[in-house]
Amino acid sequence: MARLFMLLLSIVMTSLAGIGVVAVLAMGFYDWKSILIAAAIGAALAVPATWLVARQLA
Repeated sequence: MARLFMLLLSIVMTSLAGIGVVAVLAMGFYDWKSILIAAAIGAALAVPATWLVARQLA
């Protein structure tokens, strides 16, 4: 299950961080701090989401 988790994590983390960055840019926040915070929040949310998905698939 660890290999499945790591494989899914690379995909989900990239997707959620990208969604966060796009959302921040769409709101008009163009400073680096806002972009980095949005990417970090997306990456942090990816870990439990991936764990739930990997548990359901395994």
